[in-house]
Amino acid sequence: MPKNYTDEFKRDVVAVAKQGAVTQRQIAKDFGVSKSALSTWMRAAELQERGLVGPSIGAGVAGDVVVLREALKRIRLLEQEAEVMRRAVAYLPQAQLPK
Repeated sequence: MPKNYTDEFKRDVVAVAKQGAVTQRQIAKDFGVSKSALSTWMRAAELQERGLVGPSIGAGVAGDVVVLREALKRIRLLEQEAEVMRRAVAYLPQAQLPK
């Protein structure tokens, strides 16, 4: 069963990792966490800094990923609709419409 770390602990570990003085592997070893957990926390912190997810690091990330995935799906749909409209606008001047 995975260990539950506090958000404060995760933020502290991420802050140390962002300094870049030591490799992530060594930081993970020093703090007693897995390299994959540290990588996940780093990605979550980066997404948070970009404003793509909420303020939680860790457990809330899964929910944020779902929201992000849905937003990307909606963006793709809107881009497809915009392309259809562009093609329609280009076609209309060529069409012979009844007067």
